[in-house]
Amino acid sequence: MTAKKVPVEILGAGADASQCLRAVVEAYAEYKMVAEEEQTKRRGIEAWEKTTIAQIKANRDALIHYLESSFDERAKNFHFLFEQVDRAIAHGDNNQLNLALHSITEIAKSSPFKDLADLTSVRAALDDPDHEWTF
Repeated sequence: MTAKKVPVEILGAGADASQCLRAVVEAYAEYKMVAEEEQTKRRGIEAWEKTTIAQIKANRDALIHYLESSFDERAKNFHFLFEQVDRAIAHGDNNQLNLALHSITEIAKSSPFKDLADLTSVRAALDDPDHEWTF
């Protein structure tokens, strides 16, 4: 038996097929590398997202605690001062009545939100169990 001679056109086609296969393999390898990099980036973004959401929730909780504390304190102050007004009226003490009404007016004019401009001091106050809330 003698070897068959392969036409040149077929060898050229075989060479092109080999190059195509190599290009497909290279493209697939590049795809896998990019996919892995992007998956790593997504994991990083998910970790950042969890951390950021936890920080937002902590800040929200601190703000809610601050507002609850400040409004509770204001309510106690108003309750106390109105008791003073009632006593002053009952005893006919105009000086005491004037002082209590002035205090009520001053507290009503102030806003518990003014101190929120400096959240660092708010957080420090919330973290301090001995902090005295004044309004």
